[in-house]
Amino acid sequence: MTSQATPLPYGPETLLALAKPVVGRVREAEIIIAALMSGRHLLLEGPPGTGKSTLLRAIAETTDHSMVFVEGNAELTPARLVGHFDPAQVLESGYDKSIWIDGPLTTAMREGTLLYLEEINRIPEETLNVLVTVMSEGELSVPRLGRIEAADSFRIVAAMNPFDAVGTARISGAIYDRVCRVAVDYQSEADEIQIAGRWSDLPPAYVASVVSVVRDSRSHPEVRVGSSVRGAIDQLVMVAELARLRGVDPSDYTSGLDSALAALSGRIRLHESSTATPEHVVEQLWSSHFTPPPSDDEAANEPDNDQPSPPANSNPSGKA
Repeated sequence: MTSQATPLPYGPETLLALAKPVVGRVREAEIIIAALMSGRHLLLEGPPGTGKSTLLRAIAETTDHSMVFVEGNAELTPARLVGHFDPAQVLESGYDKSIWIDGPLTTAMREGTLLYLEEINRIPEETLNVLVTVMSEGELSVPRLGRIEAADSFRIVAAMNPFDAVGTARISGAIYDRVCRVAVDYQSEADEIQIAGRWSDLPPAYVASVVSVVRDSRSHPEVRVGSSVRGAIDQLVMVAELARLRGVDPSDYTSGLDSALAALSGRIRLHESSTATPEHVVEQLWSSHFTPPPSDDEAANEPDNDQPSPPANSNPSGKA
């Protein structure tokens, strides 16, 4: 995209409008908006669940700017991204421009919208190579169709999670050289408590403790990748329903732990050398923030305070 690209209609009022749907991302929002206004393409890089998609969608909706969404995966071929001629009609009438079907890239270029590529590091290299000229020159040459020029308001915004090694590949220097990179890390504890609290009517202290469990999963010695705030949201939503089904208070330890196991065990990734299990780690984290009920042995050894005490002048021996 050339430096003469028409600025998008974003301004300080956009940040005010973003305050409600997006928590604690003012700095990132400022950078993204400035990049889009100046005609730059973007790469948002950060762990899963840090609000990359939420932030971009909020910016697009707030500014009434359309967005074409593309999910990155190994099946995204150049033809699926760019478009293709209808095979059946090609057999009848040849490669006529009237039977061309736009893909998400050419649709976004013609309409001047944002093209959002999620999980860009899962897209095959041959498909990514199509974007190089588009980002540099703002145009694309398609065999038998001709040249497609991007509208001035066209932008590419890509996102990627750096931690998932399975099915991902390194992004080439040619792509990095044509984008502005914005690192989107986990939010502060206060922000995550606010986010999780939006999904729950449970006491604030309980919400804060659940968020602490999730945040501690990111620094646990057995864990390579911890849970995002989504794990806290799922636990809070689930424990309310699980406690209702069991007829107990949501603060019930077992119901809380069962909900945490369902919400967190699939989100954490252990080190390959670890001998622990995700369930063991979640149980450990949960017990460090919530008091477990006494075991059967402990309950049996506790004094029975309901038994009446013998009178002070009683004579248990029965002797005169």
